[in-house]
Amino acid sequence: MDRLTQVEGRAYPFGMKNVDTDIVIPAHWLKTISRTGLGQGAFEVLRKEPGNVFDDPQYAGAPILIAGDNFGCGSSREHAAWAIADLGIKVVIAPSFSDIFSGNAFKNGILTVVLPQDAIDRLMQVAQGIDGHPDDIHIDLEQQTVTTRFQDRFTFEIDAFRKHCLLGGLDEIGLTLGDADGIGVYEARVAQERPWVVPAVA
Repeated sequence: MDRLTQVEGRAYPFGMKNVDTDIVIPAHWLKTISRTGLGQGAFEVLRKEPGNVFDDPQYAGAPILIAGDNFGCGSSREHAAWAIADLGIKVVIAPSFSDIFSGNAFKNGILTVVLPQDAIDRLMQVAQGIDGHPDDIHIDLEQQTVTTRFQDRFTFEIDAFRKHCLLGGLDEIGLTLGDADGIGVYEARVAQERPWVVPAVA
């Protein structure tokens, strides 16, 4: 998992409330177990509509998504997080998230930022372009801030463990490998104290 410290760039001014995981990635995309290529199916139904924000060239490759309340509700499919990540989105900002989606996003290196609706409204304005052109948004995970060039500054809360993992680029495997020395000491002790539980080497 890549480290996530700061993210800056355009943001999709999405804003829709109660977006469930079927909207994020329709069920017919769930036949794969690969994390790559799902970006093509991300928000597929919405992208069939002319002028949708996800196919607007102004936001091509945007690393940030601004959404409405209860983002990621519905089924627990991890493919939703995979699809968002494959689309290039590293941060989703919303007033609230489904707990399951938030957990899946974290495990896939996506930062979910919870901000009040008035902050979301302001960031939507910035993303759409106050002066007619979309403006960048800056997220600093270390400082736990979301800022703009217009002197907007919003702070957000995040679980300390999740922050540690995202800053360090640590998934479950990375966390386990961080304890490799201790695991090795334990295994050596077990081999001495209870050799009958150690598999025989062929």
